[in-house]
Amino acid sequence: MAKVTVYFENIPYSVDDNLTILEAARACGYNIPSLCTFKNGECSVASCRVCLVKVEGERRLVASCAYPVRDGLKVFINDPQAVIDRRTSVELILSNHHQDCQTCRKNGQCELLEVARRVGAQPDKYKGEKTPVTIDTLAPSIIRDTSKCILCGRCIERCKNIQGIGILGFENRGFKTIVSPVANRSFNNVPCIQCGQCTLVCPTGALMEHSEIAKLDAAFKEGKYVIVQTAPAVRAALGEEFGDAIGTDSTGKMVAALHRLGFYRVFDTNFAADLTITEEASEFVHRVVSRTPGPMLTSCSPGWINYIEYYYPELLPHLSSCKSPHEMMGAIIKSYYAEKHGIDKTKICVVSIMPCVAKKYEKDRPANSVDGIQDVDVVLTTRELAQLIKRSGMMWKKLPEERFDDDLIGATTGAAVIFGVTGGVMEAAVRTAYHILTNKELEPIEFAPVRGFKGIKEASVVIDGSEYRLAVCSGMKNAKVILDSMKAGTCKYDFVEVMGCPGGCVNGGGQPYVNNLFKPNEDDDIMETYIQKRASVLYKADQNKVIRRSHLNPDIIQLYNDYLEAYGSHKAHKLLHTTYNQNREKYPDEK
Repeated sequence: MAKVTVYFENIPYSVDDNLTILEAARACGYNIPSLCTFKNGECSVASCRVCLVKVEGERRLVASCAYPVRDGLKVFINDPQAVIDRRTSVELILSNHHQDCQTCRKNGQCELLEVARRVGAQPDKYKGEKTPVTIDTLAPSIIRDTSKCILCGRCIERCKNIQGIGILGFENRGFKTIVSPVANRSFNNVPCIQCGQCTLVCPTGALMEHSEIAKLDAAFKEGKYVIVQTAPAVRAALGEEFGDAIGTDSTGKMVAALHRLGFYRVFDTNFAADLTITEEASEFVHRVVSRTPGPMLTSCSPGWINYIEYYYPELLPHLSSCKSPHEMMGAIIKSYYAEKHGIDKTKICVVSIMPCVAKKYEKDRPANSVDGIQDVDVVLTTRELAQLIKRSGMMWKKLPEERFDDDLIGATTGAAVIFGVTGGVMEAAVRTAYHILTNKELEPIEFAPVRGFKGIKEASVVIDGSEYRLAVCSGMKNAKVILDSMKAGTCKYDFVEVMGCPGGCVNGGGQPYVNNLFKPNEDDDIMETYIQKRASVLYKADQNKVIRRSHLNPDIIQLYNDYLEAYGSHKAHKLLHTTYNQNREKYPDEK
């Protein structure tokens, strides 16, 4: 890539020639404020006007997020007029903003509030009529509040360009403009997959997950056996909420905090990830032996399940019927665990700490229940867990390192922990499918071809003389490529892993917010590395495990011997498998 010399405040810097002024400035140590730009490719065409700078030779100030660099370019960030105009831009945004900062859940991580502080904006500089407000609380996972929307367009770009869905857009014109689904519908009445990627990029509290902390509080008050489980991706990111560097393993402190919050048992969802693999690998082998037309598609990502139900219902027979790990865990807790301990399952409240907001919707699907009792009762995001810990008064840095409870369903393997990163489910499944088909163990155990963060990864594995073609994709824009090939009859794969969020669960919609504004010194290219850093936590955990194959988990073996009888048994299907909706309505309010 060619280099050019750019001058910031008359100081020369060598930068890549394909950058904007904003990107080049950040690379050179200048954190110009911006509200409409999130990362490369996610800029709402300079809509916020907060990143204005002076460029020598230009008659007017320019938006640095949309102005390309060139050799010899001279940029003045601290030009007096630029300083004034950036402040004015923020003050105009504030004039139409519902300023309930003290009670807003985004307080402390609100980019608008931070930018206002930096530019010295006065919140009441301009007063007048405000845009009419829409507050949408109907959807199971996401809340939309237009009183806090600043029309930056980030959510539109994320939904359209990264997920390839595009259910959001600018509605109306002029002063009445809002960001919403078509015709200002609720998220509940459009084909939104509830992935929550929009909540990750919203700079204010306009898009947030539904909080279920009140449900948890009620369960404690009712005296229930409140049992918590945590997904692998949570431990890879939770510490960021308390100032830890991205890529810090928070397992020990997280477990210690959960013990102190009063949960009856603190379990690792990795146990159920191992269970998912034994069932899913067995299902794949059954499809191979019975010559069922492929490919088989994984089913542990609820955003992905929503997507295929909405957009490709004719391909639902290709989905694995396995429930996601946390749903399996809930089913086992309310059956096997409850029976072994003599606990009335109706008095158990299963709480899942997840990196995903779509899990909130998933838990309420009728098919994710057994005998009319739902598998999981409460879903909290990583961000909500951090809120609980802060509310309790615990000091994160002083928490000890503790272990998950080991009570019938406590053992886990390395195969389970990598579930939280794209390719992890496939790698774990290959380890076990190889064993089922050959009665041998796959060596080397690491299956490198499915690792990494390319949108679509291809691999093949030879098992007992037969070659199986595999694919891994994350993000619905990439899934669409594979699904379209399936519809066209040109798909060449036997087994495909699909994750709803780009990069997998480590980048789930319920994970801590990451942006250059609050973490400018974390990394030179933070938006490209935080997913890798979180993933490295999980890969290291896999390496450090004594047992790294799901079928060798001793508690899983005991579960089948004592209760489930065999992989894919009738009882296993009743507890661990689900069904899908082939008649999902995209616009139910049009009836």
